[in-house]
Amino acid sequence: MSIVAVGPIYVDIKGFPLDGYIPTGRNAGFIQYVYGGVSHNVIRDITSLNLKPTFVSMVDDSAIGQDILNALKERKVNTEYMQVCENGMGTWLAVFNENNDVAGSISARPDLTPLLTMLKEKGDEIISQADSVVVETDVDIEIVERMISLSKRHHKKIFGVVANMGIARERKELLKELDCFVCNEQEAEQLFYADYKDKSIEEIQANICKKINKWGYKAIVVTLGSKGCLYASQTGETGFVPSQKVSVVDTTGAGDAFFAGVTVGLTYNKSFEEACKLGTKLACNVIQSTESVCSYIERFDD
Repeated sequence: MSIVAVGPIYVDIKGFPLDGYIPTGRNAGFIQYVYGGVSHNVIRDITSLNLKPTFVSMVDDSAIGQDILNALKERKVNTEYMQVCENGMGTWLAVFNENNDVAGSISARPDLTPLLTMLKEKGDEIISQADSVVVETDVDIEIVERMISLSKRHHKKIFGVVANMGIARERKELLKELDCFVCNEQEAEQLFYADYKDKSIEEIQANICKKINKWGYKAIVVTLGSKGCLYASQTGETGFVPSQKVSVVDTTGAGDAFFAGVTVGLTYNKSFEEACKLGTKLACNVIQSTESVCSYIERFDD
């Protein structure tokens, strides 16, 4: 069944200014509507590596919902466990500045009760066939707990990604159960109650290694923006992978693409360094909005 991801779908509404962005003023520009959400983005990026993941999620009982389902099927995603229900999707509203960075955002979360019901009824069936499991660590805590329980029962690796660190860091005991947790530098500061501003990569890495050993996390990968990413695990595997220079078109979803690459790499027994390099290539592809990475990244469908 390949990799299984569980999480909500969002309709992303993104606004871009024509000139310099004025936070407290009116800004002429253009608006885009795209389908997003962390898990949705991760699933989409996994398919770019010729894999056929399974998505456990929900869509609205509407034309938009059907359009999303059709798009997922076209990308060879297994949608057997998708739920169609009223108000099944969330909304993410974001405004970007002139540098294509998010200047501010608001999200409306959907009711994920149907997902929990699905996992109670068919969770064993779904996870027993999986190669690995992806869970958003800040969704309803009952969903996170059930995904961890199912992964343990069926001896599957489970990887955590975050959309809201404020929620995720209150679940430290659950994060300890993950085989690997991926976040960015600012999220790592929140998680470890640290300040990495003006710190060298070596200093950040030493602090993170100390914290994961002290608090019992199995492994963590932290993205450092334009500098690259670092990884550390309780087994002593640690290192730094530099970024690649690219022309930035839109950074939205780059973190999700990076996570997808890391997850695929670690699922199919690549080292942390190899997995991070794969994640970096996928992220660069999203940032540049270039052609599919399948032409230059090793296939994982063999």
